[in-house]
Amino acid sequence: MPKSHRPYAPEFRQRIVELVRKGRTPEELARQFEPSTQAIRNWMKQAALDAGERTDGLTTEERDELRRLRREVRQLREERAIPLKSRGLVCTGDQYDPGQGFEFVTAHQAVHPIATMCRVLGVSPSGYYAWRKRPLSTRARTDVELTAHIDAIHRMSRGTYGAPRIHAELAARGFQVGCKRVARLMRHAGVQGVSRRKPFHTTVRDETARPAPDLVDRQFTATGPDRLWVADITYVPTWAGFLYLAVVLDAWSRRVVGWAMESHLRTELVVLAALDMAVAQRRPTEVIHHSDQGCQYTALAFGRRCGEAGVRPSMGSVGDAYDNAMCESFFATLECELLDRDRFRTQADARLASSTSSKAGTIPGVDIRRSIISRP
Repeated sequence: MPKSHRPYAPEFRQRIVELVRKGRTPEELARQFEPSTQAIRNWMKQAALDAGERTDGLTTEERDELRRLRREVRQLREERAIPLKSRGLVCTGDQYDPGQGFEFVTAHQAVHPIATMCRVLGVSPSGYYAWRKRPLSTRARTDVELTAHIDAIHRMSRGTYGAPRIHAELAARGFQVGCKRVARLMRHAGVQGVSRRKPFHTTVRDETARPAPDLVDRQFTATGPDRLWVADITYVPTWAGFLYLAVVLDAWSRRVVGWAMESHLRTELVVLAALDMAVAQRRPTEVIHHSDQGCQYTALAFGRRCGEAGVRPSMGSVGDAYDNAMCESFFATLECELLDRDRFRTQADARLASSTSSKAGTIPGVDIRRSIISRP
């Protein structure tokens, strides 16, 4: 590969042109001086164009102007592209925040020139280089540490936790940090929780049935275990059709004490499975069973089984989710963190997933952090 040379001075090129015009040949001058024969011929052609002796090319002045215009066009294109990428930066007055501007320059220095980005963002290149050499502040170092913990907690929750629950988990680990700061760090790290699915009605009121009185009155607190149970039914979508899940929660421990899954919504789902499991496992002596006024809970078979087990039935009003808020909250977490994230091919897969963790008193994939946050 030929060696590169620094550009020859205009005076030197002019002197070579004058020597050729006085009778010296380009080959002779190439042997005596450093330039090649072709370079000397090019200089002769350019001199003729500048003098108006030829018209088959651009003069030196026109070449310089074209080079300048191309440079300006390239610079304008870069400056036009930079604001499209920097719209997320926070402005302070008429300029971008310097810290965020410097971070933007660092992230895009392989794409755009540093000086151009600094000019567009209203920061100085010297300030940028000083910022790069400056060590991280105490808060910035803490942010890096917190971001690592936030990412670990988010992965531990299978990507379900949002800012409130990650904040609660950090507090449980001894970190004194605000929820808004956690939300900011999650936003910067591209971490977010999951959203909820659209509702589907699983319990329908029987107009001819007589509901039990409301013994809870939205007071979902208990002095000990097996004093208050709350129950409800939700659906589990599979490729083979819906499965219906009935649960019984202990208000004191916020744990699942009874559950059942069937492919139908008949009373047997509630009476012969979920309630029987709760009674068999806990053997309560004085417990209130609170639910909505779905036909499964107002059925005679359900009332008869409650009487045999010494369970006092209680039911909220019609169409008011707050009257069974604890169980509704549990199902909201279940649907958000498990049912909307996993797709079961068969009903057997859904049963297996539920039975795997039911032995521990929970539904698979659902953490009790949400209940801990709202617990009085």
